[in-house]
Amino acid sequence: MEKEVDAPSYCSVTLMAVLCILPANFPSARRTITPCSVLTRNSQMKVPYELKLGQSRLFHKLPSGLDMEVIFQKGLNRRNPEERRERSENPPLVFVHGSFHAAWCWAEHWLPFFSQNGFDCYALSLLAQGESDEPAGPIAGSLQTHAADVADFIRKEITLPPVLLGHSFGGLIVQYYIASIRSEQILETESLHPDLAGAVLICSVPPSGNSGLVWRYLFSKPIAAFKVTRSLAAKAFQTSLPLCKETFFSAEMEDHLVQRYQKLMTESSRMPLFDLRKLNASLPVPSVPNSSIEVLVLGANNDFIVDTEGLKETGRFYGVSPVCIEGVAHDLMLDCSWEKGAKAILSWLSGLNKPGKI
Repeated sequence: MEKEVDAPSYCSVTLMAVLCILPANFPSARRTITPCSVLTRNSQMKVPYELKLGQSRLFHKLPSGLDMEVIFQKGLNRRNPEERRERSENPPLVFVHGSFHAAWCWAEHWLPFFSQNGFDCYALSLLAQGESDEPAGPIAGSLQTHAADVADFIRKEITLPPVLLGHSFGGLIVQYYIASIRSEQILETESLHPDLAGAVLICSVPPSGNSGLVWRYLFSKPIAAFKVTRSLAAKAFQTSLPLCKETFFSAEMEDHLVQRYQKLMTESSRMPLFDLRKLNASLPVPSVPNSSIEVLVLGANNDFIVDTEGLKETGRFYGVSPVCIEGVAHDLMLDCSWEKGAKAILSWLSGLNKPGKI
C-alpha cells in the first residue's frame, strides 16, 4: 500500500479497501444427510463456528484436491400435503459469501429461515476462508477460479438447478458465473457452469467493479472514504468495535453481537480472495444479453460500502429494478433486522415457483 496521500494513490488504496470487503467433502444430494454432524478434522479457525440444530458441516473435494467447506441445512416439510407438494418443487439455495466472511454468515439466520420455509440450503466457504483448505501461493484465487469452484460443487452435488445467492464480493462471483453460462451457450461448448433457477445479488459489487463508487466517495464523502480505507485496507474493523459496527451493521445492532461477529470475521479470511490488480483488469463482467436467468438485485439503504448508484448500476445491467431494504446495513443477513431481506427474497422465490418458471 502506498504511503503517499495524493489523490491517485489515495483512490487506489481506497479502491483496494472497498474491493476487499465487496470482495477476505459434501455428500451427494442423492444420499441421506445426517443432521448435526460434527466437524471431524481440526478447525482452521481459532474461533470455530458452532452449528445450529439441523445443520451439518461437510467438505466438497475440488478437482485441485482441496476441500471446500459446506454448511448444509435441509428444507423442512410441513404436515399439510399440499404444502409438502409445493415445497418439494423448491429449488435448492446455494450461498456465496464476500470477503472477511465464510459459510457461517449464512448459517446464523438465513439457513434456518429458508430451511423452515422448505428450501434445502448450502452455504459455501471459498478457498482459504472459514474451514476450507488453502491453495498454494498468497492469494485464494481469482474471479474465474472461485466461480469454477462453485460450479464444480453444483455440478457434482446438486440435482436440481439451484438459486445462487451472493453477498458483496460473492455477488461479483455470481455475476461472473451467470456470464459463463451465457458464454458456454453462445459458443456451444461443454457446460462447465450448470444452469440456475435464478440468482440473488445482495449488496453486491457492481459489474464494472468499484472504481465509480470509490471516486464518488472521495469527492462526496471523503470522511467515509477514509474510514473505509482504515477499516478494510488496514483491517482496523478487527480491533475497533465502533468501526466494525459502522462498516457492516446498523447503529441499533447490540455490541455483544457485533463483537461476536467481529471475532468470526477476523478468523474467517486467512488469505485475500483476489489479486486486486488482476481482478480490476478482468472487469467489467461480460454482458448477458437474452439471458433466461431471473435475477433479484437486493440492497440496503444503510449500506456503508455499496451506495445507491452502485445498486442501480447492477439493476440496469440485468434489466431489473433493484429492491432496497430499509433499516438494514451491508451485512444484511447478520444485521439486527436480518429478516427483512430474508422475507424479500422469499417473496421473490415464490414467483419462481409459479408454473413454467422453473
